Amino acid sequence: MRIIVAPTAIEMGRWVASRAAADLRAALASRQEARLVVATGASQFEVLKHLVREPEIDWSRVDGFHLDEYVGLSNRHDASFCRYLKERFVDHVPIRSFHYLNGDRDPQETLRIAGEAVAAVTVDVALIGIGENGHLAFNDPPADFATTAPYLLVELDTACRQQQVGEGWFPSLDDVPTHAISMSVQQILQCRRIYCSVPDERKSLAVRRTLMEPIGPECPATKLREHSAVDLVLDRAAASQIPDEILGRAEILE
Repeated sequence: MRIIVAPTAIEMGRWVASRAAADLRAALASRQEARLVVATGASQFEVLKHLVREPEIDWSRVDGFHLDEYVGLSNRHDASFCRYLKERFVDHVPIRSFHYLNGDRDPQETLRIAGEAVAAVTVDVALIGIGENGHLAFNDPPADFATTAPYLLVELDTACRQQQVGEGWFPSLDDVPTHAISMSVQQILQCRRIYCSVPDERKSLAVRRTLMEPIGPECPATKLREHSAVDLVLDRAAASQIPDEILGRAEILE
């Protein structure tokens, strides 16, 4: 795992977008098509803002996949990840296809359709984040590291749901759905390259745990350390609890 520390979330997003765009161009040059997994939430605001501005990506040969979504939430809801992705990404690029996880449809049918689609391809680039509780996608601790199912129906823990309130997506804990559809940890690790973007001091403890705790389901993000091509990209606030001996190995952007 390579650690990149940017001055702010803006520079973090610009750096990730530039590298992800280069990976997509390379995939399109070698195989004539590319696949991309896209996350949502505050960690991806600047990433997607800059990615849609990247030049010379033939989006007509790119397929996108949705990382996770709440169960029972209409795509008209302000907190819908389908709505988020449409408004911040899909509507801004002429992408060939995007495989949404529709939260207001039958979860089992959504699992089947999305799982069949992503299992049939190899994803070139994944744009993800980590949660305040160390989750990957909506795989809250203790996460299932063993399953090879592409997508899972998961129950959200209180810490995860409280994060959604803290970020302003819902007015209260009671308003946050209790279940979600999530790409599994093993499926995330199948992606050729992973960019994990983490801004904000409130996630600094999760970053420290990701880098220092033994790899295990109690901090799902630790599993990223087993992947051969992961960039953990932080702003200074998110990097504030990293010990000096680890921070000394990081690439510091000016």
